[in-house]
Amino acid sequence: MTMADKNKISVLLAAAIGLGAIIGAGIFVLSGTAIALAGRNALIAFALVGVVALIVGFELSELGSLMPRLDGGSYSYTYKAFGSELGFITGILLYFSYATAISVVSLGFGSYLASLLGISIAGYPIAFAIILIFILSAVNMLGIRKAAKADLGLVLIKICILAVFIAFAFIMAFSTAHPLINLGLAQQPSGAGGIAAIFAASVVIFFAYSGFQSISTITKKISGTYAGAAKAITASILISIVLYVLVAFGLMLLAPAKSFTISADPLSFALKAASAPGWLFILVGVGALIATASAAIAFILTSSRTLRQISSDRLLPRAAGAYDKRRDVATNGVVISAVIGVVMLFSGNIYVIAAISNFGLLFSYLMTSFAVLHFRRKRFKAPIHTPLYPYLPIISIVALMAFMIGLPKEALLIGMVLIISLIIVYYFLREFEDKKVIRIKLFK
Repeated sequence: MTMADKNKISVLLAAAIGLGAIIGAGIFVLSGTAIALAGRNALIAFALVGVVALIVGFELSELGSLMPRLDGGSYSYTYKAFGSELGFITGILLYFSYATAISVVSLGFGSYLASLLGISIAGYPIAFAIILIFILSAVNMLGIRKAAKADLGLVLIKICILAVFIAFAFIMAFSTAHPLINLGLAQQPSGAGGIAAIFAASVVIFFAYSGFQSISTITKKISGTYAGAAKAITASILISIVLYVLVAFGLMLLAPAKSFTISADPLSFALKAASAPGWLFILVGVGALIATASAAIAFILTSSRTLRQISSDRLLPRAAGAYDKRRDVATNGVVISAVIGVVMLFSGNIYVIAAISNFGLLFSYLMTSFAVLHFRRKRFKAPIHTPLYPYLPIISIVALMAFMIGLPKEALLIGMVLIISLIIVYYFLREFEDKKVIRIKLFK
């Protein structure tokens, strides 16, 4: 076995990285927010967004098979398809999105830990989140294989805990004569009916599926390269769809849909509302801590490697992409991501922070769909193909644009300010470097 083979990670470990980010980001943190917005229609939203995520996953698999040596995911594919300007904007937005996602899952960790300890003082969840970010940054410094193996163990544990939670919810609910009525599944939050509510919840939920792109940033490190990455992406999304729907249903069996609010610890809230036994409250709380910690590991890993790829393409200073080859870790990227993660903890509640992260994700996925259309039109032959081309890419473009329009005004404002700022910075640097201006004629 060569040194390169020794540094490879299995498809199972790669899927664990994706699941670690997906499950921690959504089930334990944002499922309650989705129910607060759409009530029982959150089930439809989880399935709908899961389908869109699966389409994007197919697209990433195709592009990854076409360019398996790249580390930047959607950024790298945009850069190769459309050049440095759009690549620079997409890369920084995507990186900022991942770094902000660290804040979301870390705040979820802090909220569950405070709940387990019986602490109701507002500042403690943020303090716990900061401690987690620094500890997990140190774990990432050990290297990708160690981080991935740690993530696999955490993923297996939290799936088992989620299975116990789901089983308890169904056993408790269906032990009554009319469970759906008695336990309030039919009691909708105010304004939760109709397509608008499903759309509002979908916008939030999209963040919950964001973790699968973590796999596309390590394609060349996976056994089987692009084929292994495609299997890991598809498996992580399909497993997540099933878990999301079952857990969301279980939450509404334990507590009336109208009682959920925007919070970072919905499972603890539902168990308290159902007067669940103390052992289960502790077990699920520990599972939530494990889930959010593994999600934070995945987002730190992904953000640092994205920053390294942008630096490798010389769109950022070399120092930003400092790389320890022996441990296979982007050292400065980990540090910078940790700092941004801590700062973003103070930008608002869990809903606002997730929405801010969503802008960059949606933009990068939109560029991914356009990149697939670009390379197909140029007749590049990828070993893996997005099925039902061009219909699925077109569907994803329409859905992603709709989700972006539906983002909260805070996220749209920050996103537009970032885009304008990045355009200014890009052309300032281009002028400073005295690069040649490229002029093309769009029409004959």
